[in-house]
Amino acid sequence: YKNDVWGREVLQGVSWELLWLVVAAAFIAIAAHAIYEATQKRGEKPSSEGPKVSRHELIDRAGHWIMALSMFALLITGVFPIIGIEFAWLELHWIAGIILTIIIAFHIVRSILVRKPSDMWINGNDLKEPMDDTQKPGKYSVAQKGMHAAVTILTLLVIVSGIIMFAMIDTPWWERSNSLSEATLGLVFFVHGLSTLGLIGVICMHIYFALRPEKLFYTRSMIKGWISRDELAANHDPQRWTPDETS
Repeated sequence: YKNDVWGREVLQGVSWELLWLVVAAAFIAIAAHAIYEATQKRGEKPSSEGPKVSRHELIDRAGHWIMALSMFALLITGVFPIIGIEFAWLELHWIAGIILTIIIAFHIVRSILVRKPSDMWINGNDLKEPMDDTQKPGKYSVAQKGMHAAVTILTLLVIVSGIIMFAMIDTPWWERSNSLSEATLGLVFFVHGLSTLGLIGVICMHIYFALRPEKLFYTRSMIKGWISRDELAANHDPQRWTPDETS
């Protein structure tokens, strides 16, 4: 909190001391999951050889990596100065923000017009997966859908609050505005900072799962676009997801 020009106490933003709490919580969760997985017996790893099926089209893979790079650019330019690594960050930050906003808008439109948004909704069958080893997911598992929902909510909060903040600075298209009260601007800073902290935690978990040995075939599919028929049979229910063969 701070005192505004009238001497009233107003919200200034989120406490960035929470950053270390978020990072610590993420790594504790990662360590706990890694220990749990180390105690589990797994069958033979499915082969990546043989016939292949398409999992991600090129346009979706490109969108994913552009989104990832813009998010990392935003986190670096937004968080590093706060922890004491000083550089000229503001212009780089809002440029990355514009790129993220455009790619998210494109993704939403494509999801509505080309894809089925319901594919990412968590349903009753998804909720059975953690409790029943025989219950295999469709294209996306309940964990992947949950991760997607968390990233969607947090990213939209970051973008909306970021657009409001963008109007408050000098840009090549307009001069800064002082139209918001300090209390309102503090609330915007709070939402932007809190959603940023949430994204840091979720991204830590996302990277961890992307690098787990049994999940690397998903990461490969986000690079090359395919998984093998053997990987499909081992990890997915063909009745719930029937992808096309790929050349």
